Amino acid sequence: MSDALILFAITLPGLEKTLAEEARALGFVVTEVEPGGVTMTGDWSEVWRANFELRGATRVLVRVGDFMAFHLAQLDKRARKFPWGKVLNADVPVRVDVATSRKSKIYHAGAATQRIEAALIENAGMTIAADAPVILKVRIDDNRVTISVDTSGEPLHKRGHKPAVGKAPMRETLAAMFLRQCGFDGTQTVYDPMCGSGTFVIEAAEMASGLQPGRSRRFSHELLTTYDANAEALRRTNRLRMPSVRFFGSDRDAGVIDMARANAERADVDDLVTFSVDNAGEATPPDGPPGIVIVNPPYGARIGDKKALYPVYGRLGQVLKERFAGWRIGIITSEGSLAKATGLSFLPEGPSIAHGGLRIRLHRTAPLAGA
Repeated sequence: MSDALILFAITLPGLEKTLAEEARALGFVVTEVEPGGVTMTGDWSEVWRANFELRGATRVLVRVGDFMAFHLAQLDKRARKFPWGKVLNADVPVRVDVATSRKSKIYHAGAATQRIEAALIENAGMTIAADAPVILKVRIDDNRVTISVDTSGEPLHKRGHKPAVGKAPMRETLAAMFLRQCGFDGTQTVYDPMCGSGTFVIEAAEMASGLQPGRSRRFSHELLTTYDANAEALRRTNRLRMPSVRFFGSDRDAGVIDMARANAERADVDDLVTFSVDNAGEATPPDGPPGIVIVNPPYGARIGDKKALYPVYGRLGQVLKERFAGWRIGIITSEGSLAKATGLSFLPEGPSIAHGGLRIRLHRTAPLAGA
């Protein structure tokens, strides 16, 4: 295992290209964009930085080695010779997740898992636990055994500073990627007229401030032998810059607005955001130049009666067309017919994304013309 590591940043299928754009903008060396994520190269400091800084990744895997194995006895022998101690601490329990393919002679994942666990216990002195803080991801494909370690731990959408959520919350990773797809670069005002617990608004404020999404939480990479105190120098809790714009959210539910304010305070962006109790059907543009309206309205299974939503979407579209000239609009929904009910002219559709048991899609407009 050399210092030239292969990192794989996992994201939701359909968001790979957007994550690659984010990674390149942050200075990571992206070598491939493939289904399910983005491959990058770098040393361990880049692993730490990926966990601290990537907003669109679900988790970050690092390849720690591979070997060929054509049968279980060979897998057992080579797993026992593998230098686990270069990455794994003997006093930190691990879990082994094995995935196989029909292209390999070793196709029984359970049997392969048993062999690798035995090697870890008997030759590396490791403890195996279902709830272990470190997870090994092993893929056996075309007779090649590729071993990776999950360096993130809990999924990266768990930022560590947003305890309060409303119904059907938008994950922070997904919100960040949708904002980027809307063209947000930190210089535009963002307004969410159905903000719930404030995910889009807070995420936009953090992005504009250069705050790291992982600044408030811990990671599995801290439990590996490769971790050292130098990593903490990469973790920032202060802003890189002061945004020139502010960020706004409103919702008719006073309870979720209280949640949004508490979340903004914990994220240390409460001075950049304004939340208010208002009905989206009466939304008015906040002060300042036109920016981006992004909204995740109720849809499909979230409401039960889809027919009741068409007037809601129709009213939202009417208000946006009449009052938000010059603004770009992003609407997330699982139903294209509901987006169409707004009467807005949308740009070509982006990919559908699996979220909360549904397939959702971001519908975007160019800047709206005057009424």
